[in-house]
Amino acid sequence: MNWLNHILFGVIMIFLLACQKEDRGLVVGKIQQASDLATTEFTVEKIVHGTKTKKLAWFIKLSEARFLAYSQAKIKAGVDLSQIEESDIQIDGRKITLELPPVKIVNFSYPPGSFQEDTVISDPRAFLNSISVADQELFFRDAELDIRNNLEYMGIVETTQNHTRTLLRQLLRSLNYDEVYISFSSDELLIDKVNLTQPPADD
Repeated sequence: MNWLNHILFGVIMIFLLACQKEDRGLVVGKIQQASDLATTEFTVEKIVHGTKTKKLAWFIKLSEARFLAYSQAKIKAGVDLSQIEESDIQIDGRKITLELPPVKIVNFSYPPGSFQEDTVISDPRAFLNSISVADQELFFRDAELDIRNNLEYMGIVETTQNHTRTLLRQLLRSLNYDEVYISFSSDELLIDKVNLTQPPADD
């Protein structure tokens, strides 16, 4: 009868493994469907300022024109849940453990429609000197680069991770998982590097 017990035990183990694999497949599908929801949007206020100095020779400053404006960058960050695989999910009864991909910048925009010049502080025209449209474009591009270079210090990763955890905990508890543990493969913020060429300012 021992061989029957061994066979029965083997059949039960195969059945349990198949059920667990089926459960993981179901969870993967549900998580991937929620991919569009695992995003967070941010608005960054940025003061844009610049000066243009007119000199006689190289040591005598004749005048200095100033420019100041307000702008906004729109940032969307998220976790690409479509990358989730069955190996990233561990199920033990009603306990589930997930490892998710890192947070990445999904979209970055710096719309000109948000630019507003401060006409009180700005002094774009001075003696034999003025700030041109090309100068203003240079100031705005410098401001955009400054925002991009500081994205990882703006709390985007922590905020997006917390939002994603909340979303997936609600989803998984609706699938009858009592214990939900979520981690990320990295706390690094993934950013597509964009090199902005800066045209020379008019003299």
